[in-house]
Amino acid sequence: MLKQLVCSDAPEQALRHRGFLRIAGVDEVGRGALFGPVVAAAVILPERVDVLADAGLKDSKQLAREERESLDAMVRAMAIAVAVAEIDAATIDRVNIYQATRMAMLMAVEGLAIAPDHLLIDAMRVDHPCSQTKLIYGDALSLSIAAASVVAKVHRDALMREMDLVHPMYGLASHKGYGTSKHRRALWEFGPAPQHRRSFAPVRVAEEGRSTGLLFDGLNDVDLNDVDENGEEAEWD
Repeated sequence: MLKQLVCSDAPEQALRHRGFLRIAGVDEVGRGALFGPVVAAAVILPERVDVLADAGLKDSKQLAREERESLDAMVRAMAIAVAVAEIDAATIDRVNIYQATRMAMLMAVEGLAIAPDHLLIDAMRVDHPCSQTKLIYGDALSLSIAAASVVAKVHRDALMREMDLVHPMYGLASHKGYGTSKHRRALWEFGPAPQHRRSFAPVRVAEEGRSTGLLFDGLNDVDLNDVDENGEEAEWD
């Protein structure tokens, strides 16, 4: 379904028709991962974004790594303002992933060098006084939200590759912290690292299983996400 949607600047143009000028697209990645932070980005693009549309900017989940990194560079070069924010695993466990996602989005918006006058957000709202539009499938419909999706994804993927050097046993460079079978098996073999989200079922079950001497079996293959072995994210992420 998502592949049939057209990503364009139509949402932004509709808002400009209403008088808004500094429209920030906001999105997050890592919401369904078992390891590491949830990352949000906020991006204010100029009015003319034909070059990004022509380059194929769309939801980061529909792009290959090389495409994302090329588009990330293009977005950062032409954006009026860009900001990225992270909320770590400990905070996610303390406040829950939904609230942590909203916190990351708010921090990204507040980190923009230029204050926006409207927020275009993928399927959420944040505690910010700025007027907002919650757009379902926003990263597949709005170029501003897609830009934020790409920036956040490139940032988080790079972070996971760095963390793979610290914790090579989990395979973070390949699955980016998502709940692939390889990752869950490593959790049972080595136990969780400090950056694992212990409030998430696969981590909690693995930790409890290790403490009671249980072995990993198919019954404990609990998955909160729709991910593949390359760590691609669930559709809502």
